[in-house]
Amino acid sequence: MSEFTMDCHVTVLPPLPFGKGYTYCVPSNLRLVVGDFVTIPLGAQEVLGVVWNTKPDKVQPEKLRYIKTKFDVSPLPEVSRRFIEWVSNYNMVPKGAVLKMVISVPAALMPPKPLTVYSISKKLPVFRITSPRERVLGILEDDAPRTLKNIMREAGVGHSVIRGLLKAGVLVKLEHTPPPAFKNPDWRAKGPVLSEEQATIASELCDQVERATFAATVLEGVPGSGKTEVYLESICRALKYGKQALVLLPEIALSAQWLQRFEDRFGCAPALWHSDLTVVQRSTAWRAIASGEAKVIVGARSALFLPFTNLGVIIIDEEHDSSFKQEEGVIYNARDMAVVRANIGKIPIVLVSATPSLESIFNVRRGQYNHFKLTHRHAGALMPKVSVIDMRNEEVKSGNWLSPPLLDSLRQTFELEEQAMLYLNRRGYAPLTLCRTCGFRLQCSHCSTWLVEHRLLGRLQCHHCGYSARIPRECPECGSEDSLTACGPGVERIAEEVAGIFPDVSSRVITSDTVNGPTQAANLVCQMEAREIDLLIGTQMISKGYHFPYLTLVGVVDADLGLAGGDLRASERTYQLLYQVSGRAGRAARPGRVIVQTYMPDHPVIQAIGIGDREQFLSAEAFDREAGGMPPFGQLVGIIVSSKDEEAVERAVRSLNRFAPRDDNIKILGPAEAPLKLLRGRHRRRFLLKSGKNQNLQRKIRYWLSVAQVPRNVRVNVDIDPYSFL
Repeated sequence: MSEFTMDCHVTVLPPLPFGKGYTYCVPSNLRLVVGDFVTIPLGAQEVLGVVWNTKPDKVQPEKLRYIKTKFDVSPLPEVSRRFIEWVSNYNMVPKGAVLKMVISVPAALMPPKPLTVYSISKKLPVFRITSPRERVLGILEDDAPRTLKNIMREAGVGHSVIRGLLKAGVLVKLEHTPPPAFKNPDWRAKGPVLSEEQATIASELCDQVERATFAATVLEGVPGSGKTEVYLESICRALKYGKQALVLLPEIALSAQWLQRFEDRFGCAPALWHSDLTVVQRSTAWRAIASGEAKVIVGARSALFLPFTNLGVIIIDEEHDSSFKQEEGVIYNARDMAVVRANIGKIPIVLVSATPSLESIFNVRRGQYNHFKLTHRHAGALMPKVSVIDMRNEEVKSGNWLSPPLLDSLRQTFELEEQAMLYLNRRGYAPLTLCRTCGFRLQCSHCSTWLVEHRLLGRLQCHHCGYSARIPRECPECGSEDSLTACGPGVERIAEEVAGIFPDVSSRVITSDTVNGPTQAANLVCQMEAREIDLLIGTQMISKGYHFPYLTLVGVVDADLGLAGGDLRASERTYQLLYQVSGRAGRAARPGRVIVQTYMPDHPVIQAIGIGDREQFLSAEAFDREAGGMPPFGQLVGIIVSSKDEEAVERAVRSLNRFAPRDDNIKILGPAEAPLKLLRGRHRRRFLLKSGKNQNLQRKIRYWLSVAQVPRNVRVNVDIDPYSFL
């Protein structure tokens, strides 16, 4: 690797929303290589940057500025820099914005603080002996320095005792290098005995790791088939050869059972990466990953951008999950970008799901991805029996939402001392509050959406911007008292209904409002495994990965949610959610049942869930998508124009429309008001571009945006392969 020394000109890319780096001069006291982390003067500020491998621009000598300092960390690997370039080009975002995701914790670049420990002085002075002091000296006689906290705990003394011994010269304070933050998982530890079906697939995945070349594999398996145990074998093989492994989970905060399974398998916990970690925890993890100390990393989508030194395999668990798509800031799909990262790094990637996305199935059928299927549940457990309830034929009391067949099934389950789950993908108590007198609907003042009542909190909340307000006694429009009424059910309302019918049943509401971190998720698992909870009532959070042997009944309160609207993936996503949540029932020796309530029993999604014919559903869905030229058979790109100034948005849209590409191979829909025409106080308009797979839409959009006249106070976001059409 070439070194840059005194007076060399280099390009430095700062982690800011810039599309290019800037030219700087290397001072006499530094020797740099591409990838080094440095500080640079930028305007009146001093900012971070990375020495980039692009040719420096010519700068007039009087304007040339010097790099300030170099951080004592490993350079950003070449594969990471190439990945940043690719993500930037494909998703049409500045390179600096992508780099910011790599350096998301600037404190990680600073050296870790030394560990302060205490030891007995080599030359003991004359001092007064007391019982507490004697206990302190007793535990330090083994010549193993200890931290203040450990001495106080082991000796049962207070801080003043240690302070007195220091002052007397009996103890000395030392600074040690902190011990490794993460243990090495034991790849030699014996794992569970795999079935013949599991072992065959695991062997192939391990061979891919050994070959150390790119391979994308879809690992499909029915719920409870042991997909995790299979892909853990590929991680084990990567560890054997000294490589790192990355596992992306859609809900890292809800991964308590997964983490326990990993620790049981390898004897220690993996390194974690998610937003609930403190700055210190993330800094520690970042440094350990960059140095190669952390061997297995489990995280949310942003973990994909960490500076791995020797990555050997990537696992995307629940690869179909839409939460892998980031909708804010740098808009990207972590699943798709992970495939690119694996390709650049020449390593295998495993896409794991009980319901693989149509995009992944499309790549399987084109021969681009391998495909393995686990067709049987582990240990002989059977798939649950599914019953579809046509709610048009059921007599349900006004204000209630559970049908007699579902209530009967719940009653039988509780009598057998088994557990049940009710699924409704709607947070809060009710999705809409309106006035019975004048019909006024309570709406968010910052978004064009209704406020959701959260009765447990006594507040109305917007689920898009976070705005909340107390529930008023009077209608804000007509002033009528006690005229506001809740319309429709949320999970809190279902919990209220259940409590009235089954007062002795212990239930728990599970949403992102009630379980929002790993600790709470772990407590939930403990309570369920101890059978302290009889009934879970929750949103899609309860559909992913949980394994409770005594949970034998799943009730889907409203299977039709999500089927309406113009989202091209609405049917696929609803099928995936219903199939996944159904898979929570009967995962052990006790057989499972699923009750699906619907007003549309003839809808293809409900039919597929009822008869268990996934292949027929996928074929019909693929046929419709291909006929319409929709992904994965065609391309879509969303253009979102927004500003707090509505007139500025209109001017920008008119200019964009005037310069829009005129091409027979590209169809432009819009401009039109976005379904959420106001979001977080910003007025929004949308374009949607549609084309065949062979078109380079990014190149045409770049030119389009470069010639259109967009006011400075207007933001234009490009969404490649959009998932949300709001």
